[in-house]
Amino acid sequence: MTPKIKAGLEALSACADACDYCASACLQEQDVAMMARCIALDMDCAAICRTAAGTMARGSEFAGSICQICAQICQACGQECARHQHEHCQQCARACERCADACRQMAAA
Repeated sequence: MTPKIKAGLEALSACADACDYCASACLQEQDVAMMARCIALDMDCAAICRTAAGTMARGSEFAGSICQICAQICQACGQECARHQHEHCQQCARACERCADACRQMAAA
């Protein structure tokens, strides 16, 4: 496994975990309705990160295409999370940004 793929898999895993935690924490916030888009994007992002990691680990011919989509979803999730001041959202936004960058690099390979 190349260092780029290893780093990419680590970024994908960290992002999926951060998104799962963020979605769960958002459900505990006072105004859950205000957090609805954040929660939905967290769930989408975690799912696509795990899918992208699987395709990369298997060396799938579709890994690059999935990484492109993953980067888009990570970017959207990160932007939404960054709008909220909760620490879990801020941590998730940073993980999404790192993952989007890693996915773009993997998709370009």
